[in-house]
Amino acid sequence: MLRHLKRFFSRYKNLSGNVFALSLVSLLNDTSSDIIYPLLPAFLALTLGASPFAIGLIEGFAESVAAFLKLFSGYLSDKFERRKLPVFLGYALASIVRPLLAFVGSWQQVLFVRVADRAGKGIRGAPRDAIIAASVPEEKRGLAFGFNRAADHLGAVIGPIVAFILLSYFAADTNSPTAREYQQVFLFASVPVVIGLFVIVFFVKETPKEISTVIEQPKIKLSLKEFDGNFKRFLIVVAIFTLSNSTDAFLLLRAEQTGIAPAVLPLLWMGLHLSKVFSSLIFGDLSDRIGRKTLIFSGWILYALVYAGFAFVSLAWQTWALFLIYGVYFGLTEGAEKALVADLVPKGKRGTAYGFYNLAFSITVFPASIIFGAIWTTFGAEAAFLTSAVISVCAAFLLLTIQIRKPLVS
Repeated sequence: MLRHLKRFFSRYKNLSGNVFALSLVSLLNDTSSDIIYPLLPAFLALTLGASPFAIGLIEGFAESVAAFLKLFSGYLSDKFERRKLPVFLGYALASIVRPLLAFVGSWQQVLFVRVADRAGKGIRGAPRDAIIAASVPEEKRGLAFGFNRAADHLGAVIGPIVAFILLSYFAADTNSPTAREYQQVFLFASVPVVIGLFVIVFFVKETPKEISTVIEQPKIKLSLKEFDGNFKRFLIVVAIFTLSNSTDAFLLLRAEQTGIAPAVLPLLWMGLHLSKVFSSLIFGDLSDRIGRKTLIFSGWILYALVYAGFAFVSLAWQTWALFLIYGVYFGLTEGAEKALVADLVPKGKRGTAYGFYNLAFSITVFPASIIFGAIWTTFGAEAAFLTSAVISVCAAFLLLTIQIRKPLVS
């Protein structure tokens, strides 16, 4: 057993410095973000009086803006042959706007802050993924993205622990914190991401090999005509699946309905991301060996089963179990999907390809959260979760129509 573990982790030690540096930045950023995120639905619903529809509007619109911006940031990073600057600017914007949540007084103000925060994600996302893809050979691409996602999720384990400690310290009653007590916690959120900015400046390097490759390519255009039909079909399937993939804020709201106290929600969120950490490490590597499509299909089916479970959950322990299983879905799909994008397109167009990948997400992520919130408000939570489950199953079987070659492993 020990020998197998040693061999498993030895594969990671040969990843490039860029992968390790950007993974550390992801860890720090998600520590910052997840000091806030697990508390936000309860803060919105219980202290600002926001409805499920309003929560869906906030998170859906914010994620949609982020994904649209990834299209342009990815294209511009290809065009100007620079990735590092937009990565830095994206994280810098997040460090500036997150503390503003300490001063909001309405859900409309939260909408403004969340959109600005997610805009930073949109600016940095595609260029960062292109740097990672260029920093490793094809046979280690799934491994690299899996490691990056694991680091990202580890930050989302640390963040909720910090949030729980801070809220327990500031709140007189952890079962019913006041708006001011929530906001005192939010003030601390920028510290980790500011540290990440220094990591970007000193440890992330542009990839000379990729820049020279880009120069040799024909002029890059912001057009899907630059890509083949197989990649386009993959984007359509991603867009269909995303229609089922509403904001996780609804899961936290559902957890609160099953009797989990607001102060415990960060620990529940921590458990979810701990599950993501281990599953990302395992399945990112596995996608290099058995193929991306198998893992993505399995993940989307698992997603459907989890959402069907949330439709009928009634006890706190059931919610904990579903959150832990839900984490496995991310491990199965996140690294595999990003590695697949790099597999399907030429090197010099990866930034643009990641932009279109995120555009496919953005087209339906906003209506997904709006529709989910509207169904919940009108027909109840059960109907909303079951609708999402059905859509994700349909997308999973459509994925089987995509032609994907299995990457070669040395």
